[in-house]
Amino acid sequence: MIRISELTLQRGPLRLLENADLTLHPGHKVGLIGANGAGKSSLFALLRGKLHPDAGDCALPANWRIAHMRQEIDAPDRNAIDYVLDGDTHLRAIQHKLAQAEQQQDGAELGRLHSELDSADAYTADARARKLLAGLGFLEAQMDNQVNSFSGGWRMRLNLAQALMCPSDLLLLDEPTNHLDLDAILWLEGWLQNYPGTLLLISHDRDFLDAVVGHIVHVDQQKLILYRGGYTAFERARAERIMQQQLAFEKQQAQRAHMEDFIRRFKAKASKAKQAQSRVKALERMEELSAAHFDSPFDFVFREADKVSSPLLDLDQAKLGYSAEQPILSNVKLQLVPGARIALLGPNGAGKSTLIKSIMSDLPLLAGKLTCGENLVIGYFAQHQLDSLDPKASPLLHVQRIAPTEREQVLRDFLGGFDFRGKRCDEPVLNFSGGEKARLALALIAWGKPNLLLLDEPTNHLDLEMRQALSMALQDFSGALLLVSHDRHLIKSTVDELYLVAEGRVQEFAGDLEDYSQWLSEYRLRQQASSNTDTSNTPVIDKVDRRAQRQAAAEIRKQLAPLRKHADTLEKKLDSIQKELDGLEALLADNSLYEQSQKDLLKQHLSTQTHLLQQQAELEEAWLGSLEELEALQNELETSQ
Repeated sequence: MIRISELTLQRGPLRLLENADLTLHPGHKVGLIGANGAGKSSLFALLRGKLHPDAGDCALPANWRIAHMRQEIDAPDRNAIDYVLDGDTHLRAIQHKLAQAEQQQDGAELGRLHSELDSADAYTADARARKLLAGLGFLEAQMDNQVNSFSGGWRMRLNLAQALMCPSDLLLLDEPTNHLDLDAILWLEGWLQNYPGTLLLISHDRDFLDAVVGHIVHVDQQKLILYRGGYTAFERARAERIMQQQLAFEKQQAQRAHMEDFIRRFKAKASKAKQAQSRVKALERMEELSAAHFDSPFDFVFREADKVSSPLLDLDQAKLGYSAEQPILSNVKLQLVPGARIALLGPNGAGKSTLIKSIMSDLPLLAGKLTCGENLVIGYFAQHQLDSLDPKASPLLHVQRIAPTEREQVLRDFLGGFDFRGKRCDEPVLNFSGGEKARLALALIAWGKPNLLLLDEPTNHLDLEMRQALSMALQDFSGALLLVSHDRHLIKSTVDELYLVAEGRVQEFAGDLEDYSQWLSEYRLRQQASSNTDTSNTPVIDKVDRRAQRQAAAEIRKQLAPLRKHADTLEKKLDSIQKELDGLEALLADNSLYEQSQKDLLKQHLSTQTHLLQQQAELEEAWLGSLEELEALQNELETSQ
């Protein structure tokens, strides 16, 4: 079992855990939740032996095999299937010894190692790895591609597959659904439900937690609090716990007030002095309870639009995509009226984002007509918009630019609803996390009084409390909503209609999310059957206009060059920051730095390290985004040729 007792864990000046206790039994599946920065990832590092307690103990069986989802790629030149097989380190070690024995022609050792290979299920390993990749959305033809040919999001899927490939007693997964579509999330749920070992899972997806885990550990106020059940059960239990804490606090406050009143009235009277003194000592011994706090730091609404039109937007017989000869979507008819609440479902790459970009006129229509109401005001959220925020400007300045005549206090109060308070309102966006940037982007949309919201994966960087606040705000929003999200709770709580974007069409989906799960399974079987006979995902087009194809390919190649240059620039910056961090690690390893006389220098180094780590995270996010854009354009190029 995992036994944590009186654990104190500190990173730099920040104390994450203090005198924390936790016991987890073998086979438990546990969701680890808590505010960003509470110490969840640091706890994972502790379990992996990468960190050591500042006080207390963290013990787990010495013979346990630990698998974890890596956040980086260190073998970009390997092909995908070999990279996933590398996750089975025991198998790779046997294979390495086997190669050595073959070179030395050691017959006895060869016989023993072949027996070990059999015990390690070596002869089914390739099939198991391919099954994992297929479950995570890779086509058979892609499994032999090199790792460096995949975008950032797909590389994270490879890291997840590698972790699942590793035979383990303890599996640590940190936000495994971040780069998955709903298809892959549903597959992963089934895999984890059947995982026989102990699972610790960090996730902001409440439906995923409900489906997979049987316990929740909440990192709260430097403690580890264990709850039985999934996330929904945790919410109920926590609400009850907080209510009981508040009742106990109020009862104690009344008791203290009564005792203090007695002391005040009778401490000067000789006949009552002894009793008064006794109550003074009782007050001193009384353990002071704190008031319960259950308030979310987020409280906002989308401001009401001044005017509306009906319909807000009408898309008629539209052909969407990058090439008229090979459109992504055809014959699209979509009308959005005030109050319409639609979620777009469909496999990854089927055209959901293409539809939204076309509505925004970021992507010109190939055919058909787009009519907008005269009072249409669109609030548009997409991941690339986070990069368009001014890194040198503060949240307050961002809002002041779109509301120059509004009083500053009104804007500060508004930003407070998105948890930008005090000094955080005035700090530049440069060092903000992905979640903070997403909150600011949503704040700018909310201020703009939209009557149509186009939201493309708005929850990717948001924690559970912000997701819940967004859900509540969308429920109160009176305009039209068009949503793309893999967060099933957000879909279920905010939309009325489901539309399916797949196989070149957009059409209303009559079922619910359970029915969509079944549709996905059938769609995957069709895709696999198709890939076995034809590695191309695109339909055969008769009488292709080769000249038009070449022109389309030329246009795409023009876009590829600056994107590649931008991605290379970001990668060089990342390399530079990593070198600085390596230098700092060497400095921080010097024991003399922790002497009292070096206190200021230590603080300076830790501050620099924190700044560089934040900068590294932002650059990595931008770099991965650039790679995904590159992959999309490269796919377009292959399609057009």
